[in-house]
Amino acid sequence: MIIIASAIAGMLTGWVRAGRRGGNTKDRLHYAAIHAIAFTILGLIVTLMIDRLD
Repeated sequence: MIIIASAIAGMLTGWVRAGRRGGNTKDRLHYAAIHAIAFTILGLIVTLMIDRLD
């Protein structure tokens, strides 16, 4: 669940960040994809850490 939430948060963050920089739709999709991948990896790490602590 954390992984999905972090992926969605990453997509939204990337979309907004590209928009603030004046990017077109392709730029926004690119930023959204890259941020989603990065946030998903972070979410995976957090999930694994939580699992190991239990």
